[in-house]
Amino acid sequence: SEPATQGYITQVKTPVTMSFKSYASALSDPGELMMSDFAKFDRPALLHLAYKALASYAEKHGGDFPTPGDAAAAGEVYDLAKGMDSEKILEGDGADASRRIITHLASGSRAVLSPMCATLGGIVGQEVLKACSGKFTPISGFFYFDADETLPESVPSDAAPTGTSRYDSTVAVFGKAAQEKLLGLNYFLVGAGAIGCEMLKNWALMGVACGPGGKVHVTDMDRIEKSNLSRQFLFRNSDIDEFKSATAAKAAASMNDKMNVVPYQEKVSPETENVFGDDFYDKLDGVCTALDNVEARLYVDTRCLFYHLPMLESGTLGTKGNTQVVVPNVTENYGATRDPPEKSIPVCTLKNFPNQIQHTLQWARDYFEGEFRQSGEDVNSYLSDPDYAANIAGDKLAAVLSIRKTLVDDRPVSFEDCVIWARLKFETIFNNQIRQLLHNFPEDQVTSSGTKFWSGSKRCPRPLVFDVAARCEDAEMRNHFDFIVAASNLRAHMFGIKGRTDEAYFVEVLQNVIVPDFTPADGVKIAANEAEAKEEAKKDEPGDMEESDADAVLAGLPKPGELAGFKLNPIEFDKDLDDHMLFVTACSNLRALNYSIPTEDTHRSRAIAGRIIPAIATTTALVTGLICLELYKIIGTPQKELKIDAYKNGFVNLAIPFMTLSEPTAPAKTKAVVKGKEWNWTAWDSLDVNLGDITLKEFITHFENEYGLDVSMISHGVSILFSFFANKKKLAERMTMKMSEVVESVTKKALPGNQLFLVFEIIANDLDTDEEVELPYVKFRFR
Repeated sequence: SEPATQGYITQVKTPVTMSFKSYASALSDPGELMMSDFAKFDRPALLHLAYKALASYAEKHGGDFPTPGDAAAAGEVYDLAKGMDSEKILEGDGADASRRIITHLASGSRAVLSPMCATLGGIVGQEVLKACSGKFTPISGFFYFDADETLPESVPSDAAPTGTSRYDSTVAVFGKAAQEKLLGLNYFLVGAGAIGCEMLKNWALMGVACGPGGKVHVTDMDRIEKSNLSRQFLFRNSDIDEFKSATAAKAAASMNDKMNVVPYQEKVSPETENVFGDDFYDKLDGVCTALDNVEARLYVDTRCLFYHLPMLESGTLGTKGNTQVVVPNVTENYGATRDPPEKSIPVCTLKNFPNQIQHTLQWARDYFEGEFRQSGEDVNSYLSDPDYAANIAGDKLAAVLSIRKTLVDDRPVSFEDCVIWARLKFETIFNNQIRQLLHNFPEDQVTSSGTKFWSGSKRCPRPLVFDVAARCEDAEMRNHFDFIVAASNLRAHMFGIKGRTDEAYFVEVLQNVIVPDFTPADGVKIAANEAEAKEEAKKDEPGDMEESDADAVLAGLPKPGELAGFKLNPIEFDKDLDDHMLFVTACSNLRALNYSIPTEDTHRSRAIAGRIIPAIATTTALVTGLICLELYKIIGTPQKELKIDAYKNGFVNLAIPFMTLSEPTAPAKTKAVVKGKEWNWTAWDSLDVNLGDITLKEFITHFENEYGLDVSMISHGVSILFSFFANKKKLAERMTMKMSEVVESVTKKALPGNQLFLVFEIIANDLDTDEEVELPYVKFRFR
């Protein structure tokens, strides 16, 4: 037989039996300990010794740990550690640092810090799930994690607990001054999804913005959907369809009634700078992102750069998670390094040559949008817009033909018409179109190079014969029947016709549907690859002939006045609506059956078609805990200026398990020579001008006097405000105008009342050397 040229490889993971030491055995001989920070190679062994000493202390004192700030008790723990130190861990060059770690551990051993609970809780929670499910690899033996960079050099003198404050734990570890800073923080949380909810919970427990002057602004434009409830734990069934931000703010306030949370339902983007403008960012201490897309993160990053605000960034993907801390003038900004963009699926693959279930699901989603949303919107636009013909964007002929098909040719008057329409659609999509494709490219066709056309990623399709009782093996779904039920009900909803789902009715109607015969046609062009698809798209651009054809079709349509009051109900795809997912799943699976691709059930299809990013509570808790530990550093709990190596970016995979904390990258520097002195500036730098709303002439003179620069061009966004080659008369007029007036005059847009700054880019030469000087942007405060 011929060797296989196509197929699917299924990865089968072989179960592994793992064995572990007993607790008593591991206590005396822990073996190799899992690392979390490769800059601290000796830390796990030190912490193992310290915890053994702490346990010994508790055993001697009736189970009690040392009281916070009790130097004698902390000293006793250290002495116990020295007595157990057979490996001489506490000796040598790092003796003082080791003593500091053990002293802090002893003094803070009664403290319960929310970020540390979230971090370790996420790890422990996943280990419990591993034990229950047998899925993923458990941690072998002990795992120790520390964030000693958050700690002051010595135990705070005011660490003793009051016994009455909910913040005693924070005071015990960091002192009262640190807690006061947390209470007065003004932070902007962008996103109230899985990470946003967990962040608000942590902040409520930490006391963030729970004092006079403190405030948390949280924004999320989304409403709560049913699928959110499994991973966004501040929401309940009764909250479905409510705004995420308002619901999350209310839930956080119920955890700490002193927390001042202001919810918004605005997208953070250039369009909402009237809400989140200069006056808004001017009052903030920092920004925390809990977003699900890179574009929004990059925009927030530009705001943090401009206003010199720290940015706390994190994300999860199943058991994987990452955190990034951005500190002004210390670390690089978020947008300094970017991942390559995700590859889109080629059009010809979607249309004719799918080979993965992701391809068929994307195709089914696109079909849903075109058939049940776009066609309805086109009809409504035609009926409501008197100048519809003049306002058509794109392919005019295709748009009006779609309207004629929906409004005239295929317009149903009863639910039975909808069932017949669905049955004929099945025949067209899953039988006729496939037969036409095979007519163009027969199964035995070979290419010009002599290889089989249907090979590699191109899977030879087969037409489907309708069978109301058919059931697929992989997903065990009745895709033929499900497609008819879902399609006919969606069609009925569009036209305001009452639907039904009883099987007996469908079987009876389907028996009487007359399906026209189909014969593949010659001369039908089908693109065999992406290059041909692009070429066809160019040929399909409308010409004069098509314009006249479109006008003829429009003239034959019923006049809007004849259909007064008639309106369709366009349907926007919602992954949480079962009837939407039934159609998309059945449609995708039928196309998969055409191409011998393994099918998927509704649950898995929902995740793929809805582009749901897998989020689990354990990873979410872990990354949020890591971010909140970085927040401690930013507000100054170490009581000293930190260098870059004290901050940590995190990368975790709870499944393997793997965790590493690493030093952030420093910002890249650009060399410039100003007034004979070298200046290495970064993306955090700007040329700040705080002289009020001066004139253009005064602005140019300022750079001559202050920096020894001859300014040859000034731009604002895409607008050039000043250049040496501009019209002399216009330049003379602008020279006496204030900078804000010049901007408004050139852009023809009024500046918002809440805007305090203008950003200018300048090209300038050194007055002495006439060399061009590369400069950062100018941050001009005019109000």
